[in-house]
Amino acid sequence: MLTPRDQLLVSHDEFRKLAQEHTQYAQRLESLTQKRYLTDDEKLEEVRLKKLKLRLKDQMELIERQYRQQAQQHQVA
Repeated sequence: MLTPRDQLLVSHDEFRKLAQEHTQYAQRLESLTQKRYLTDDEKLEEVRLKKLKLRLKDQMELIERQYRQQAQQHQVA
């Protein structure tokens, strides 16, 4: 059985788009953390990417919470 997150990745375009962006930011962050030293620009990019990732995570969690609430309402009805 699919988790709510997996179901959203399959059926919800916006959620899937947010998840893809989150993954791209995570990959870029990973490449930055592999470096021994960061330039000032890279340090700024790292902070910016962390904030963007967090914002996307919050949006995804909101969608997932709404999805779960709808699923519960359908089970009760």
